[in-house]
Amino acid sequence: MITGKKVELRPVSLEDHKRTYHWRNNEETARLDAGSGLFRYSHTPLEQIEASYEKDIRTIDKREVGEFSIYTLGEDARHIGSIGYRSLDIVARRCVVGLGIGEKELWGKGYGTDALKALINYLFKTMNLKRVQLDTWSGNTRAIRAYEKCGFVVEGRLRNDAFIDGKYYDTIVMGLLRDEFHYDS
Repeated sequence: MITGKKVELRPVSLEDHKRTYHWRNNEETARLDAGSGLFRYSHTPLEQIEASYEKDIRTIDKREVGEFSIYTLGEDARHIGSIGYRSLDIVARRCVVGLGIGEKELWGKGYGTDALKALINYLFKTMNLKRVQLDTWSGNTRAIRAYEKCGFVVEGRLRNDAFIDGKYYDTIVMGLLRDEFHYDS
């Protein structure tokens, strides 16, 4: 397991995967997580989420994709979100990361930032990656602040690239290089 100061990243269990049903079907949580992909991401029946566990979690090629559940630390540990990497390129030593905190009462309390720092530390030190990148839509200001706290910098902007709630937003592309990352464990 990958451990931060406030969270632990664990392999995704079937129960964890099923728990995302509530997050994916909450309009606000799903919108922040999926952006303009909301129509594909939300309004998903529990049976479909259960059926996707085998394909999306159990049989993924860990050389390309890594998915983790975010748990709070302590005796009362609870599953609060998901984090992972994708598009792993072992030649260029880079990947794309993404995360979501599903429990709204824990937003803005540092859990996402801690989870991201712990994953990035793992990617740089254990997997020997050189670069990590991500993208989000410009209206997701809470996420952008969390990414900046981890050291990510804006590297690009795709203008009017995301359509959310009847309005266009830019897609913000952010990157972080290993020698720029400081993990204060």
